Amino acid sequence: MALWNHSAITEFILLGLSADPKIQALLFVLFLGIYLLTMLGNLMMLLVIRTDAHLHTPMYLFLSHLSFIDLCFSSVTVPKMLENLLSQKKTISVRGCLAQIAFVFITGGTEACLLSVMAYDRYAAICHPLLYGQMMSKQRCVQLVCGSWGLGFLDTLVNVLLAMKMDFCDSYIIPHYSCELPSIFLLSCSDVSTNFLVMLCSTIPHGLITFLSIFFSYVCIIFTILSITSISGRSKAFSTCSSHLTAVIFFYGSAFLRCFMPTSGSPLELIFSVQYSVITPLLNPLIYGLKNKEVKAAVRRTLGNYLRCFQWWNKEKG
Repeated sequence: MALWNHSAITEFILLGLSADPKIQALLFVLFLGIYLLTMLGNLMMLLVIRTDAHLHTPMYLFLSHLSFIDLCFSSVTVPKMLENLLSQKKTISVRGCLAQIAFVFITGGTEACLLSVMAYDRYAAICHPLLYGQMMSKQRCVQLVCGSWGLGFLDTLVNVLLAMKMDFCDSYIIPHYSCELPSIFLLSCSDVSTNFLVMLCSTIPHGLITFLSIFFSYVCIIFTILSITSISGRSKAFSTCSSHLTAVIFFYGSAFLRCFMPTSGSPLELIFSVQYSVITPLLNPLIYGLKNKEVKAAVRRTLGNYLRCFQWWNKEKG
């Protein structure tokens, strides 16, 4: 039976980051700025990769999907958090809460897979440069992207369908600024042992397999780089994967720290959650934009083309 047919609770209260109105106003300005920069940075990455022919390669295909995921990931939680920072009634409907959980699962699971795929791409480029075209063919890239999204949707489907059968009777306060699956387990008055087991059996292998694939890819990459005799060759090989490695450290570092924190609403837990769901989507376009010469050159070309088009349009109009 569906949740909305037998649940006594129809909405939850999100306690957020602070109860102090002055701090809430400061947090609103801060997170609004972060959100707008996140939107701008990731939209710019999508635009540049789409319009610049120099970036029509497997690595940037994966990066465009990563930017799209970061747009969605940030938009899942931040707008509701901004609304609650200005609102007296800090609530979210049960259906809205489940929808938020679903989108977090999809984006988080797909991003983990994409980072693993991008590590494989770097492995192919550095360890097997002569076979790169064969290993990363167009068909293979499409399969890897579709597989990443498919695994993200599969994890979401299994966990959210079970969550829809949960009862919520008395407790309705979530000590957080967003909905997370472990948080609503604590509010349920029905048996959640199956839900908890399914969550562990779906997320732990997902995270572990993607992390280990990244780890072993970089082990092979490091051995290959160390075998290069020239210093300039080593530096060039390492520079091709430094941006991705930085993004992996931020994503998995904050995700692991968040997963090992108990769901209690403690300040440290909230800090790790903010880093994972708000800061990381902002950092990815900065990491790939500032550390990657190809992206910086493409941004300059794209902005130059649009500027020339704008000047020509003004000239024709005048």
